[in-house]
Amino acid sequence: MRRRVILVTDGDEYAQRTLEHIARKMGGRCISQSQGNPTHLSGMQMVQYILQTPYDPVFVMFDDCGFIGEGPGERAMKVVATHKQIEVLGAIAVASNTHQNEWTRVDVSVDRFGMLTGNGVDKNGIEEFESGRINGDTVYSLDQLNIPIIVGIGDIGKMGRYDDLQAGCPITEQAVQIILERSGFYDI
Repeated sequence: MRRRVILVTDGDEYAQRTLEHIARKMGGRCISQSQGNPTHLSGMQMVQYILQTPYDPVFVMFDDCGFIGEGPGERAMKVVATHKQIEVLGAIAVASNTHQNEWTRVDVSVDRFGMLTGNGVDKNGIEEFESGRINGDTVYSLDQLNIPIIVGIGDIGKMGRYDDLQAGCPITEQAVQIILERSGFYDI
């Protein structure tokens, strides 16, 4: 059976705690070993962890730590996303301050107030004027992969405390729910 995975373009400790919380709440799993800023595991190491996981959805973190172009997180993401035993349900594209160098298309974004928009959002979860794209430091490869839905959000677990763990991480959870609903995850 193929593991069903959500790719997340952030790997700091806030992202890890947030995704672990959401995974527990939904009965899925977070590959905590994928946490790192930058990503320190290879794509094949991540695949092995994913395949050992008995529950879906599986959240996997990728981070380039500001590396311009294809960094370690994006190289690992390509391996995971194209592995024949993995089905990518979608990706959460996390905004960062990248000086406009790297961006990806997004199908929808969730701002810090939980509002859906066709525009991108910035690191703080504030809607931007750019339609259908988000700037981030580990998003370079997303457009090259066959990802059914990409949801843009601000910095996971932060966004001016609107996505704080003590608040239940509502913005990240909403992004996950969008991916699960649109991917047909609940249809099985």
